[in-house]
Amino acid sequence: MKRRILTYMQQIDELLQAPPDDTDWTKAIENHLTQIRFFQHERLIHLIVTVLFALMTTSVVVGLVSSSNIWLAILLIPLLILLFPYINHYYLLENGVQKMYAQYDRMLEYQNDKKWNRYFAVPPKES
Repeated sequence: MKRRILTYMQQIDELLQAPPDDTDWTKAIENHLTQIRFFQHERLIHLIVTVLFALMTTSVVVGLVSSSNIWLAILLIPLLILLFPYINHYYLLENGVQKMYAQYDRMLEYQNDKKWNRYFAVPPKES
């Protein structure tokens, strides 16, 4: 998923840096909104999983402090090992979706500018 979101955002950045004249902004925006929905769904699922892992880790820490049970210490190790990658991945998804919102705004600007130029462009002079 990390490679997919980073690759997709890079493709959109490249499109926005040097858009071809024949870019169909309506289709590009529609596709971009679909991708945003996919990543929003992924972000929600990872938020739920991350929060559950954080709650389990906190519960184990509280249990460990109150009972000093060695089995809770053994359980805490894999929970911590898994919690940090989940937080890191959720961070990527959250920031990626936020960046995709900014890309969407820029795409709308291009689309509106193109529409404006189509209706109000100065006709070429005849030689």
